[in-house]
Amino acid sequence: MASAPSPSPATSAGPPRGALVVVFLTVFIDLLGFGIVLPVMPRQAEPYLSALGLSPVAGGIVIGLLFSVFSLMQFLFSPVWGRLSDRVGRRPMLILSLVGSVVFYALYGYAVTLAPGQARLALGLMLLARIGAGIAGASVGTAAAVIADCTTPENRARGMALIGIAFGAGFTLGPLIAYFGLALFARQPWGVGALASLLSSVALVIAIFVFRETRRPDAHTAKEFFSVSRTAGVLALPAVGALVLTYFLSIFAFANFEATLARFTKEGFGMTDDDNFLVFAAIGAVLMVAGGLYRPLAKRLPETRLLTVGLGMLIVGLAAIGGVAWLVHRDLTGGGAVSPALRWMFYAASAAAVAGFAFVNPSVSALISKRADPTRQGEVLGVNQSFASLGRILGPFAGSLLFAVHPSRTLPYAVAVATLLFVATLVPRIAAGEGRS
Repeated sequence: MASAPSPSPATSAGPPRGALVVVFLTVFIDLLGFGIVLPVMPRQAEPYLSALGLSPVAGGIVIGLLFSVFSLMQFLFSPVWGRLSDRVGRRPMLILSLVGSVVFYALYGYAVTLAPGQARLALGLMLLARIGAGIAGASVGTAAAVIADCTTPENRARGMALIGIAFGAGFTLGPLIAYFGLALFARQPWGVGALASLLSSVALVIAIFVFRETRRPDAHTAKEFFSVSRTAGVLALPAVGALVLTYFLSIFAFANFEATLARFTKEGFGMTDDDNFLVFAAIGAVLMVAGGLYRPLAKRLPETRLLTVGLGMLIVGLAAIGGVAWLVHRDLTGGGAVSPALRWMFYAASAAAVAGFAFVNPSVSALISKRADPTRQGEVLGVNQSFASLGRILGPFAGSLLFAVHPSRTLPYAVAVATLLFVATLVPRIAAGEGRS
């Protein structure tokens, strides 16, 4: 049961430190497990795909499904968790989330120990583990609601940036923990699941003993846990619909990059699994540093300005990655070696794209939170996270297919850039709404 709600942030002496720490850890652990599993999941699935005799395109669809089903569950359950957190409190929902992470990352670890002769069972259990982890990870909207509970509107963007920093920290340390931690398990394939489950257990213990409830005592809660009409009502709120669309499309574009990264580094630069862990860690480090820079900038600049800057960096970075992919293809088809300079161009382009995303994420979340009724923070932010999850469903699926369609491997990045150019046309409408709020 949740403890009694703490006073409203407007009247309390300050935000409950334990609440913000646990929120940070919840999102951090979610992305930590994601960062541990993401670099190796496509490669761990390959022996089972080969054992079933699937074609490269069919194998790409299966890998895309393993990526996308995680986010499909977040899409379906984020509004439910948000409404539940508005009703029963943030604390029980965050604890339940961490319990789910413990169980389903452990299941993933078991699934990849099965022999190729049990390919159908192995892939089925991997899929089930991804479904369960996605349901558990649907609490990011609840985590954002905790921050909204604990911050004033003026400090909302800085508070939301904590989620971006947690994303970056998890994305950074996940691959690094996998890189070094798997040595403890003699590089056994189940080690990634065991590490993610163990770390989730640590966060669960901290949540149980540290976290205090933050839900406002005067909150009015929705009676329905899943309601299409209420979701449509959230999207109809002034300026919220354009912001949710912006977030959805930005996530879709960035997910094209995430889902193809491991395959591109292997094919274009011949990177090993260990090399790939370090690449993902470096990208996560950029995400974390950019999130840290965002917080002081949010004191001086409006969220719409930071959103515009983030979109610009994201467009430039993804366009440059597409250019690198085309040049790598040119070198390989020409019979020569890939120019070493292209690897450094890829690193720089990736850094620009990731830094841009680190600015887009908290800007949109803060703008939505500021325009939402304080008693519906969980519901509104849950809807936003639900559509973000839809982007993570369609983005990896589209990216995985587009990557296989043309040998230049440029299509995922071209589609991402075209999507973001459309998003840029929504910013003036968002800025006009900010001026009226």
